[in-house]
Amino acid sequence: MDEQSVVDVSDDLGEVDVALVAYREDGWWTVAELAEDDLEDVEDVADALSEMGTDAVAMIAVADEFFVLVRVAGPETRVLLSDGSAAEDYDLAASVLDFLDVDDQDDDDLGDPVGHLDVLGDLGIGAPEMEDLLDDTADAEYLDEVLSDLARRLGFGELFDDAVGLSPA
Repeated sequence: MDEQSVVDVSDDLGEVDVALVAYREDGWWTVAELAEDDLEDVEDVADALSEMGTDAVAMIAVADEFFVLVRVAGPETRVLLSDGSAAEDYDLAASVLDFLDVDDQDDDDLGDPVGHLDVLGDLGIGAPEMEDLLDDTADAEYLDEVLSDLARRLGFGELFDDAVGLSPA
């Protein structure tokens, strides 16, 4: 797979560093890039995953500011935004709040994750482990490395790293 390139979706969205979908087919993970058209808002991402006809997870990192995880498992869609304050500046992050029907956050909650901490619970990463990962995110310089760690825990780390051009450690 070719290296992931920075995709400018719109002026409001900014730079998308990672826009990948991972899905299992016949028990094997496959990783592919999400199309630009699928990145306008979280509903477009969920629709793209639903069309795959299989369980899927999208991993999107924007401007090393925040990431969004979208998990479609059958009829259920779960979403996690790593930093709720990103909704002030980025349409994709704001669309997560809309999708989850969350009003703007209080000042006390700015910077907190929004959504389903158990977004990947059915894949073996429950809410406590996700909370630990989100704590690590605060110290991370590059979110693609955080998502790489998450992908490794899910079993497709090498595919993820190849797609985004991360060298093996």
